[in-house]
Amino acid sequence: MAASEASPLLGERGDVNNDPTYTPDEDNTESIAVSHGTFAKNLGALDGFALLISIVIGSGVFSSPGPIDANVPSPGAGLLIWLLGGILAWTGALTMAELGTAFPGEGGIQPYLTYIYGEFWGYMAAWSWIVATMPATLAILSIVFVESIYSSMGVNEPAPPLTHKLLSLLVLVCVTTLNSISTKTSTRLSGFFVAIKLLTILLLIVAGLVVVFVYIGKGKDYGGDDWHNKGWFAPRDTVLPDGSRFDWTKVSTWESLGFYSTALYGALWAYSGWDKANYVAAELRNPSKQLPLSINTAIPTIILCYVAANAVYYVLLPWEVVSTTDAAAVTAVTHFLGKGVAYFATVLICLVIAGSALGNSFVAGRMTVAAANNNWIPRLLGSVGQVGTFKVTKAAEEEDSAEDAMDKGESPINALILNTVLSAVYILLGNMRILLTLNGLAEYAFFFLTVLGAIILRSREPSLARPVRPFILIPIIFALISGFVVIRGAVFAPIQAAILVAIWLAGAIFYYSRLYLLQRKHRNARSD
Repeated sequence: MAASEASPLLGERGDVNNDPTYTPDEDNTESIAVSHGTFAKNLGALDGFALLISIVIGSGVFSSPGPIDANVPSPGAGLLIWLLGGILAWTGALTMAELGTAFPGEGGIQPYLTYIYGEFWGYMAAWSWIVATMPATLAILSIVFVESIYSSMGVNEPAPPLTHKLLSLLVLVCVTTLNSISTKTSTRLSGFFVAIKLLTILLLIVAGLVVVFVYIGKGKDYGGDDWHNKGWFAPRDTVLPDGSRFDWTKVSTWESLGFYSTALYGALWAYSGWDKANYVAAELRNPSKQLPLSINTAIPTIILCYVAANAVYYVLLPWEVVSTTDAAAVTAVTHFLGKGVAYFATVLICLVIAGSALGNSFVAGRMTVAAANNNWIPRLLGSVGQVGTFKVTKAAEEEDSAEDAMDKGESPINALILNTVLSAVYILLGNMRILLTLNGLAEYAFFFLTVLGAIILRSREPSLARPVRPFILIPIIFALISGFVVIRGAVFAPIQAAILVAIWLAGAIFYYSRLYLLQRKHRNARSD
């Protein structure tokens, strides 16, 4: 069945009992299309482990340390934030696996929200991802790519000039162009980038171990000195990107929670992708056993890598430097080995960032096409393999669906253009640290609703088949922490929260306006 025919959430599917005024929320339990995936079930737990590693590990571990360190009173607290972010990702992934195996198929959290709360919430999740989360993600990656290059040359601007933003736009356009060539090009490049990111993290950890062992053996420190001279959990003044110093001893408990929330968004950015664990289930031979095994081995491995890598930054750099950079890995290598080797490290890290940008652009295009096929947004954005408008003719109806066309190598160019334009706006109007908070608020508001829904379903539908059923305390932990982080983060960052609320209000207006027009069209058709 073509994607456009598979239960669009705005359109013909709303016609129940020949009532064109029917709204989807009147019968949401029947509105969800629970379809099985089309992937061959030929993977084992080891394959699932590798897939999760490749999805989650990206540029965040190289770019987030600065924003995190600037919002915590000590390096030890920063490492605890990385640990907490990993635990939150772990509990969320297990809960998503419960929903993913209970409702097999594609679509991410949208079908879960539709089933639990009504399809308006599924639509809002898609809208938020297309208009806020994914463009902010691509903007951050483009900015970090440019800042990594400048950091390798010893340039760390507290307020990057316009030229940095223009170069970030160039990176964004290049990524979009690569994804516009063909699906095959995108997937071939992604495999190359996975190998690069694992190699880069390994080399970074080895560098830190060398410094530690040389100091233990010879008493000579090639790193930042602070790691063995100062207390890892002792409060110290934080040097902010503008050069001012922040005294943590004068911060109240309530204010500290706001700073910690902001820091946690940086860590959660680095763990982005844990929610894709349920996609692995579609390819596993025995999801009920292999999916939890994959999650319970992959995510602890990622947590270990992230905590170790960030400990390395504190070993290689003077601690006051960490909070001021948005390219911690490049800055650390430059300080440790000099500019010559740093240029090589910069190439590796930029390749990792480019790979993450390519993958996120690829996903963003497909998410936009899926929303267009569901009649949530204009069908123009679901056009594949061409730029501009198209008309649905009889010949076109006989052609492959957009998803089939993408599987055959064509790219969703209109969707990619939209994503590029929105990302460009974020690049021009924001910076990395502002966008990290915006991204975290946008993602975790809906993650909270989804996991809360899983808890509600435990009570509402206790007999629902759940091949993966984690202990109830796991989703409760996620709901409590993520709910607090979203609320406190919004209070602490009112501008980002206001922007996000405005985006959501625009989405709600767009939804109900389209729904009204479609209902009016149906009524006019019946009267004729």
